[in-house]
Amino acid sequence: QVQLVQSGGGLVQAGGSLSVSCAASGSISSIHVMAWYRQVPGNQRELVATATSDGTSNYADSVKGRFTISRDNAKNTVYLQMTSLKPEDTAVYYCYLNYPNPWRVYWGQGTQVTVSS
Repeated sequence: QVQLVQSGGGLVQAGGSLSVSCAASGSISSIHVMAWYRQVPGNQRELVATATSDGTSNYADSVKGRFTISRDNAKNTVYLQMTSLKPEDTAVYYCYLNYPNPWRVYWGQGTQVTVSS
């Protein structure tokens, strides 16, 4: 069982930057997919960014060019760096890790990001 602990986020003015981190209790070197989702109350969880083991990263159109997903295997941590933030980026952000063998999926506890106008 892998525990994920998120940190970072917070309150920032529009145009500012924030980052969120997701520290895993176990190694992340073998993960197949890591991702960040976000959710606004009353809405479905939205996929923001993904990165797969082959090095491919993908981003939602709404964050492309502004957000960057990355990982540090030595620290067993994945990151989401957010720049040029907009009020519509306000949400609770969740990290997601998928291990392939055996197939397992883990979610972080969520981190609030609030962007004021």
